Amino acid sequence: MVIFVDMDEVIADAYTAHLEIYNQEFNAQVKIQDCFGKEFWQTVPEIHQESIKGHTRRDGFFAGLKVMPDSQEVLEELSKKHEVYIASAAMEFPQSLREKSDWLDTHFPFIPWQNRILCGNKHILKGDVLIDDRSKNLDFFDGRSIMFTSPHNTNVTSFERADTWKDIAEKLL
Repeated sequence: MVIFVDMDEVIADAYTAHLEIYNQEFNAQVKIQDCFGKEFWQTVPEIHQESIKGHTRRDGFFAGLKVMPDSQEVLEELSKKHEVYIASAAMEFPQSLREKSDWLDTHFPFIPWQNRILCGNKHILKGDVLIDDRSKNLDFFDGRSIMFTSPHNTNVTSFERADTWKDIAEKLL
């Protein structure tokens, strides 16, 4: 199988990074449960929303993201049996290209640079499986679409869902 895997909110925990930065900078106490069904910026006062949207344009934001639990182990096993590609819409944040590549070198060294697609739109992807947290990417994929659960997509019911990387292992290994 050819398997495409998104980065942010699938193997890299960007949502928690937004939450931690916001809570620190605004001395707030927003919890992940407060965010279900919403983009993070939608959970804060309007006066702070532009600050949230700017996090992803900051140097170092993507470099410091935490790895999603069990993603390294499951992806390594998947990559032994299938063609695994990381597909990230990195062009939205051009400064992220180097940070994302370096992050993958550090945390997923078994996925070679040749299997990394840092692109704009994901509608160009042709393969068997796409694991992503965004409907806009899964909608146009011709293969099996698996929505990886993130706080912002908890109300979406139109895709096969995986809540954890252990769920992915059960589905694909």
